[in-house]
Amino acid sequence: MILVVDVGNTNIVLGVYKNSEIISSWRISTDAKKTSDEYSIQFMQLFIQGNLKPDDIKGIIISSVVPNIMHSLENMIKKIFGINPLVVGPGVKTGINIKYDNPKEVGADRIVNAVAAHEKYRKDLIIIDFGTATTFCALTKDANYLGGCITPGIRISSDALFDRAAKLPRVELEVPKNIICKNTVSSMQAGIIYGYIGQVEYIVNKIKKEMKDLGAAEPLVIATGGLANLIANETNFIDKVDSSLTLEGLRIIYEKNKE
Repeated sequence: MILVVDVGNTNIVLGVYKNSEIISSWRISTDAKKTSDEYSIQFMQLFIQGNLKPDDIKGIIISSVVPNIMHSLENMIKKIFGINPLVVGPGVKTGINIKYDNPKEVGADRIVNAVAAHEKYRKDLIIIDFGTATTFCALTKDANYLGGCITPGIRISSDALFDRAAKLPRVELEVPKNIICKNTVSSMQAGIIYGYIGQVEYIVNKIKKEMKDLGAAEPLVIATGGLANLIANETNFIDKVDSSLTLEGLRIIYEKNKE
């Protein structure tokens, strides 16, 4: 079995794979202030909940966009599992050709998503990851990572509205029935949700045009991340939601590097 760990700004997502099948997964809050001992307790509780033992794990891979958490996590992993984890970064085999000006600048999460999407779909792709930030990535069927763009995530955008507008209440991210609303809460929900959908559709259109100008076919649009379904259910610009994309990418990269 292998343990895959995706460290995001808001959540850490964990998965345990037996061969190519995921048998357990969890989502916990990211907290850079936690010590390795505190993470040890949390991980052990999750393993007990999943009827798993640390000795069951023979390999571990981590992708992270939060550098200041890595010292605690790596120390915890070495203490509990007795394994030096593989960390996604420069020098790790991915099978993806990164066409960025400086490939080292591409976030590990974007690379991992690209690896999984290429292995699963083998098409020209646009990958949207709805996380703390929302990332849009363009990938060709020949595994060329062309680049993309990054926007504030929908929660960041809505939090800014609540924090900066003193008279506006904090609201749940729910889709209202109408765009013409008759109360403040629904009006805010409509503006946040439908405004974000409009942003997504515009960016997808622009990326599609640039990819076609480069000779790509009509790309398949894949969405992942915690808020993917919220947006995908309200637009026909997203072809498929793949919630397991990041964990699958970590498993695939581990297999490519396990020797």
